[in-house]
Amino acid sequence: MNTIHVGVCGWGDHHDLYPQGVRTKDKLSVYASHFPIVEIDSSFYAILPQKNYETWVKDTPDTFGFIVKPHQAMTGHQRGDAPLDREELFQRFADSIQPLVDAGKLRALLFQYPPWFDCTREHVLYVQACRQAFADYPVAVEFRHRSWFDERFRDKTLSFLRDLGAVHVLCDEPQTGNGCVPIVVAVTHPRLALVRFHGRNTAGWRDPGKGQNWRDVRYLYNYSEAELSEWVPHIREIAKHAEDVCILFNNNSGGDAVNNAKQFMRMLGIQPSGLNPRQMELF
Repeated sequence: MNTIHVGVCGWGDHHDLYPQGVRTKDKLSVYASHFPIVEIDSSFYAILPQKNYETWVKDTPDTFGFIVKPHQAMTGHQRGDAPLDREELFQRFADSIQPLVDAGKLRALLFQYPPWFDCTREHVLYVQACRQAFADYPVAVEFRHRSWFDERFRDKTLSFLRDLGAVHVLCDEPQTGNGCVPIVVAVTHPRLALVRFHGRNTAGWRDPGKGQNWRDVRYLYNYSEAELSEWVPHIREIAKHAEDVCILFNNNSGGDAVNNAKQFMRMLGIQPSGLNPRQMELF
């Protein structure tokens, strides 16, 4: 069987991982003693300076991998005028992540398109443009509008991603309305499959409520063992067709992502190697 990696989205807020008093700048190093991959979400909100990535490269072992979300202006989340024209925006982002590329630690660029990004010719052409702009990088595509996987478009969407050389992102998320996608167990790239667990908080996904941070509500969920067990055969199946399978837990509003990730690793019989030593736990 090919390699399966499990991690979580971000590393700053997973309090269960860190000894009391650990410094913020040491958290990634400690995180990398538990998990072999992580998703960078801060790149979605700002094009980060290279020095950030250089530090993260130094803080992680040689085999560690990063999944990086491109800036929101690159995926259609940021409404209104973009801060830069497309070519310049894409180039600045590519320059910023170069330390990860040089270190061989970039697992994928995760182009997560917004819930209103439906399956239209205009959007198909935009996905193509994104892929072409990053032709030399591993690119994963996460659609969040159900139309891409409606019965009439499902096979075409998967063929489209295969033809682009892009990774289809499998999602576990609430099934409510058009702003979500079903579980589609398929591999579109032989080198990588990417799975993201968003939780199943149906009420919070649909309507976070007034005066509440939508992220805090939407991703508030703790998977049961039975729910995770549904995914074990899915992971076994996709691992037959992709060299690496990266699994990320995004359900951390209540601090559940780390526990669910470790629980799932045990269920899959995964014991990651090449991690940082857990020196911080001695203090």
